[in-house]
Amino acid sequence: MESDAEDMGMPPEEHPSPSVRRIAHLDMDAFYASVELLRYPQLRGERVVIGGAPRGVRPAVHAPLGEFERLRNYAGRGVVTTATYAAREFGVHSAMGLMKAAQLCPDAYLLPVDFDEYRRYSRRFKAVIARYAPVIEDRGVDEVYVDFTHAEGGQQHGGRTLALRIQSAIFDETGLTCSIGVAPNKLIAKMASEFRKPRGVSIVYESELVAKIWPLPCRKISGIGPKAGARLEQLGIRTIGELARCEREWLAEQFGPNHGSWMYECAWGRDDREVVTQSEPVSMSRETTFERDLHVLRDRAELSAVFTDLCQRVAQDLQRHAYVGRTIGIKLRYDNFERATREQTLDFYTSDPAQIRRAAGQCLKRAPLERRLRLLGVRVAGLARRDAPEARTAPPAPPAPMSLF
Repeated sequence: MESDAEDMGMPPEEHPSPSVRRIAHLDMDAFYASVELLRYPQLRGERVVIGGAPRGVRPAVHAPLGEFERLRNYAGRGVVTTATYAAREFGVHSAMGLMKAAQLCPDAYLLPVDFDEYRRYSRRFKAVIARYAPVIEDRGVDEVYVDFTHAEGGQQHGGRTLALRIQSAIFDETGLTCSIGVAPNKLIAKMASEFRKPRGVSIVYESELVAKIWPLPCRKISGIGPKAGARLEQLGIRTIGELARCEREWLAEQFGPNHGSWMYECAWGRDDREVVTQSEPVSMSRETTFERDLHVLRDRAELSAVFTDLCQRVAQDLQRHAYVGRTIGIKLRYDNFERATREQTLDFYTSDPAQIRRAAGQCLKRAPLERRLRLLGVRVAGLARRDAPEARTAPPAPPAPMSLF
């Protein structure tokens, strides 16, 4: 596999020894779309958008292009899950409504999502990485952090030798490409993995903070979202270098003591977080976006059935992974796109669908329900392992009624 990696040289002042910390962030390139192109090679080079209902109709594997749905014909409330790079050039991006995407790129081909297939390929590429560097932190279906520090080749050329080896092995065994950033810590490695997408390998040394990181926009720091980014813009702070030149105390005044101090540390490239090989989930949730807006009174039966189904699916997720939770919450999005959330914390842990349904129903009673609903979600947080000593549960509740309240 070819790579557009940078040259193999190191800064003259940097000669990493085995004691130098090298952390990699590996991000698969347009992962969902790339998996679909393995299934439908006839779509290679075409504009393709993945999204909509996961149970949508799929063409046969060798179907001619004329049998694929075009985005211009889509009608509904679905959102873009991902798109090929060819479609992204038209401004299509994940979380965009499919109707909006159709305006930008009407000739794109539309495929429904297939999460089972994406998870299968996710397991495959992670198994490849584990053969070369076993200290891996799973960050989702398409990205991981990897500790290169003590892995074979992880110190050579700042980690480039091992990164190219892993990149090539993933391509050989799955047909998928990835981009890898290697740096002294997770913070910078994640930024570096975006430098040369797709199929890139980027190396950042500690001495290159000023040259490679400071010119980047503040939003490139994972954790600085739209609101904080907009506030920084208002304050005249656009780049990470400008952020680094701010006083820590002043940032604390503007953003609060914790967040302001964290911003300051990030701007100076400081991040001591370890690569965690096993992490516990903080919550599990299920949600659905309706094909049409529903009203609590006029569409009561339909909403009740969906609400109960969401609670049952969350309960099944908890039971499958051997977790219980205490904090039950709901999420609403109205027809005007405003959002509302409500939650309550129980005196006991549960993974019982009827108990989750009852608590979620209490949360729903406290939410404004005058407007039609576009989205409904149920969430269980405050998780603990089912066999943990503190995970005291209550007896199973009787079946929840189908009425909305």
